[in-house]
Amino acid sequence: MSEHMNLARWKQGSDHFEIVVDAEKALTWRKTKQGDVRDVLVMPKIFSDAKKGMVASEHRLQALFESSDPLIVAAKILAEGDVQLTQEYKNKLLEQTKARLVQLIHKQGVDPHTHAPHPVTRIQAALDEAKVHVNEFAPAEQQVAEVIKQLRPILPIKFETKEIALTLPAAQASKAFSVVKQLCRILREEWLTDGSWSGTVEIPGGLEQELYDKLNSLTHGSVQAKVVRVTG
Repeated sequence: MSEHMNLARWKQGSDHFEIVVDAEKALTWRKTKQGDVRDVLVMPKIFSDAKKGMVASEHRLQALFESSDPLIVAAKILAEGDVQLTQEYKNKLLEQTKARLVQLIHKQGVDPHTHAPHPVTRIQAALDEAKVHVNEFAPAEQQVAEVIKQLRPILPIKFETKEIALTLPAAQASKAFSVVKQLCRILREEWLTDGSWSGTVEIPGGLEQELYDKLNSLTHGSVQAKVVRVTG
């Protein structure tokens, strides 16, 4: 049944052609135009009606695409046609986008009263309570500003950036530095003669506690940290 198929469709006049595709690979191929088209196809056939299993006429393919090769025709359908996704796949995309939005808000946003990140479960509940519209086809990064506006009446949020002066002890400096690189933007750094590391880093406010927890675990609580500036 077509409702269980992800299709790409191409129409011209009364001619109608369809290919059955792997949704994720089809969307990636449309963005990049790279990779082997045969990897995108669930079936290496061009249909006039995939639901009924009706294979397209090679004569019409040759007339309209100047080829009856399924891979050549499929590439044109993918590039110029419409991708029709199943509701199941759309729901999957929506949940992935929501999860990414929650992650971004949790890591970058803080409660302006406590300056601590909101719990993930609270952000998820606020999204539902505010009935926030999420576009499953747009990157979460492009939607987060608008989502924040809709959440603020329910969930006070402020995006803070903090500059922190850090000193990592010599014995664990190398391992601890890998955590700093992963979570922070390094503004200034210096490896000292005793093997310790000193620097100033920039980090989203929601990640501050995670940084301290990881560094203290590695250095047995001997890391030195001081917030020198807060913006946002």
